[in-house]
Amino acid sequence: MNSNKKILLYFIVSSIAFQTFSQRKRKDYLVTFTTPFGKMHAILHNETPQHKKNFLKLVDDKFYDGLLFHRIINTFMIQGGDPNSKKAKAGELLGNGDVGYKVPAEITPELFHKKGVIAAARDNNPEKASSGCQYYIVQGQVWNDSTLARQMARSPLRTYTEEQKNVYKTIGGTPHLDGNYTVFGQVIDNLWVIDSVASQPRDKNNRPLKDIAMKITCKKMRKKKITKLYAYTFGE
Repeated sequence: MNSNKKILLYFIVSSIAFQTFSQRKRKDYLVTFTTPFGKMHAILHNETPQHKKNFLKLVDDKFYDGLLFHRIINTFMIQGGDPNSKKAKAGELLGNGDVGYKVPAEITPELFHKKGVIAAARDNNPEKASSGCQYYIVQGQVWNDSTLARQMARSPLRTYTEEQKNVYKTIGGTPHLDGNYTVFGQVIDNLWVIDSVASQPRDKNNRPLKDIAMKITCKKMRKKKITKLYAYTFGE
C-alpha cells in the first residue's frame, strides 16, 4: 500500500472512530422503574462510572426484576436491591443480601442527596465502598435555613453551594447523607411514586406490610429526546 492510500485509510478510520464517539456522547441510558404505584424514569451519572456500569449490567441481567423495596422510611428514602427479597416470607428481616462484591466509593460533592437521587447502600466499611446491588432513592423533606444548617453540619462535606442550599429548601432531600454514600443517579419524573412507596404501612424493621415489587429496565436514547420528554438537562 502506497503512502497516499495509507493516509486516506487513516482518515477514514479516524472519521469512523470520531463519529462513533460523537454518537456515544449524544446518547445515554434511560432507566425505567416500574412499581405497583406507577413508573418513574431516571438517568445515571457519568461522574460515577463504576456504579453506572455495575447498575446497568444488573439491570441488563434482569437482576432486579421481582425484588422488593424492603425498607421504607417516610420523609427519608426507599431502599431495594436485596436478592433475598425475591422469595422472602412475610415479615422476614431483609437487607443483608448481596452479590459477593462491593463497588469502590465514587463520592463527589457535585452530586448531593436531593429528592429523587439514586444512591448506593453500604455497610460500615471505612472505605465507604458500596453494596454491589442494594440502592436507595431519596424522598427526604424540605428544610428551612436553621434546620438545613443543622443537617449540613452532620455531613462530611460541610461546604455547599448556594444552588445546592436552595434545592434543599425547595425540592428537599437528605443533606446529612452527603459525603457518606455514593450518589450515582437521578429520578427525572413522577417523584410522587417515591412518596407513594414511602408512605405505605411498615413493620418495626421498616419493611412494608404489603410487598412492593420492582422491575427495572434500561434503553439507550438520544439525550435530546430525554431532555424533550422529561425536561432533564445533561451537564456535559
